[in-house]
Amino acid sequence: MGALLSCMSGTSPSDSPPQAKRRSSASSRRGGGAKAAEIDEQALAAAAALVLGQRGGGGAFDRSASVRYAAKRQQQGPPLPRSSSTRPRSLADPELQPQQLLAKELNTKDLETNIIVLVHGGGFGAWCWYKTMSLLEDSGFKVNAIDLTGSGINSSDTNKISSLSEYAEPLTSYLKGLCDAEKVILVGHDFGGACISHAMEMFPSKVAKAVFLCATMVTNGHSALDIFQQQMDTNGMLQKAQELVYSNGKDRPPTAINIDRASVRDLLFNQSPAKDVSLASVSMRPIPFAPVMEKLTLTEGNYGSVRRFFVETTEDNAIPLSLQQSMCVTNPPEKVLRLKGSDHAPFFSRPQALHKTLVEIATLPRAQAS
Repeated sequence: MGALLSCMSGTSPSDSPPQAKRRSSASSRRGGGAKAAEIDEQALAAAAALVLGQRGGGGAFDRSASVRYAAKRQQQGPPLPRSSSTRPRSLADPELQPQQLLAKELNTKDLETNIIVLVHGGGFGAWCWYKTMSLLEDSGFKVNAIDLTGSGINSSDTNKISSLSEYAEPLTSYLKGLCDAEKVILVGHDFGGACISHAMEMFPSKVAKAVFLCATMVTNGHSALDIFQQQMDTNGMLQKAQELVYSNGKDRPPTAINIDRASVRDLLFNQSPAKDVSLASVSMRPIPFAPVMEKLTLTEGNYGSVRRFFVETTEDNAIPLSLQQSMCVTNPPEKVLRLKGSDHAPFFSRPQALHKTLVEIATLPRAQAS
């Protein structure tokens, strides 16, 4: 989803950090003040620039009621079937059984936490993690994949989502419901990176580690849009891949973004099996516009206290490797790992390698102070 907004013009990353109490676009408009008018004007200008940059046309994904089958796999069930894709398997993602990826003596119950929470990116849903969930569960982890507001099978209207806190509410509600001593590992993909950053700030004691999977790893006072603006499109792909939705009228800011069906394979799934591209084509939903523009308040005492890891994807056309590396320079994580040959959807294109990487992160002990 990152690539979808790179050509928008909005507030500069050099702007001062927002006040501690964030206000949604909707509430700002109700204020009727000069600031509200300025925000609307910036959003409309960004939308206008995007529309002018579009070339050609294509059908956008219709909003669909995607279904995620949440039936629990049996502890001693049959091995995972081989992919039916005709794509030759890459050496970067060999087909291995889960037990081959782990040390025999590994007991997930001995870890700081064996609970992994998977947070999808913009337009995706919990359904995109089906391979990762199966592999991690077979390795002994407890796995939860969350549908954010207006995503997957969550019935909320995407066009009515007015803030990042509203969009990430299913995640923060889950964390709020954990026992006092219970911790999780958060894995955020794409725009899910901003969502887990928001959750880390709210519940730092509930998050043992945070994994940014080719995701928006923002800094204090910045938004996901600020990161996407750093990407420069050179081939017209980004302009053709997006369609803005104005459910409140063309004189108001956009409410959502649709993705062009004709461009999605090259943009997001250039290394993924055809069957997974088909799954995405009937399951993806519009991306809410307001949360992408919202600047986050992240403090060193909360967000900064959580161990962060970044996983790079080398064949990513949506958030290119150079932009991923730039985020890591600006906001250095504890460790950077790499998935060679992966597109923007490593859970489809490199599921085994992704599984191995997540297990590696889950088992990393905290470095001893010298």
